[in-house]
Amino acid sequence: MMASMPLRVTCSLISWLSLYTWFCHRYKHRSYEWSCRLVTLTHGVLATCLSAYIGFIDGPWPLTHPGSPNTTLQVHGLCLSLGYFLFDLAWCVYFQAEGALMLAHHMVSILGITVSLALGESAAEVNAVIFGSEITNPLLQARWFLREMGLYHSFTGDVVDFFFVGLFTGVRIGVGAWLMYCELVSPKPRWFIKVGGVIMYAVSWVFMVSICRFARRKSMKKYHAWRSRKNEELYSETNGHLKSH
Repeated sequence: MMASMPLRVTCSLISWLSLYTWFCHRYKHRSYEWSCRLVTLTHGVLATCLSAYIGFIDGPWPLTHPGSPNTTLQVHGLCLSLGYFLFDLAWCVYFQAEGALMLAHHMVSILGITVSLALGESAAEVNAVIFGSEITNPLLQARWFLREMGLYHSFTGDVVDFFFVGLFTGVRIGVGAWLMYCELVSPKPRWFIKVGGVIMYAVSWVFMVSICRFARRKSMKKYHAWRSRKNEELYSETNGHLKSH
């Protein structure tokens, strides 16, 4: 199995690159980022569904079996995501599209998946991290596409933002803390796997701070817009009852 894993990762990388090339041809009137975002959206949906099946149905449960030997399905899932992260990291570096934090997130993800595959263990918790990271990804891409199409400042945009903030807080921060605790107290995972988990959780908190600032700014804008409309309505009603002199 060890000998076949580099081939699986290579096939995954070629597949994501081929999908990106097809999107670029299909949407040639759009930007390269549009095509890359479609690839990211595709991976987000596939990785979320596959990691959910692995974690919730196929097992083992990451909260009770961290550090357990990798299963065949877990290896397939990690190879699929490793190929994607390699593609996306190369795209971001080439086009200089992301900041240092996102690049660090990608590199830690690549390192964590690679170490798990090489050791043949801890795929349960790595798969859980992928699930927590990717479950919010489709909503994140939806926000970007709504902006590109001029539909972000609408009820749909508000709904997407609401679920994005809620999922990020509940899954990546809430459940993520539970997973990190189980990882740290368990004697089975290697120490560097535990360090990687702490780093990933710390990165999630950095993202969370930015999201909280964004949510506060958007809430204040909504509140001021509401107050402005109420004042205009009040002025209109009052002005309508003024007596002419």
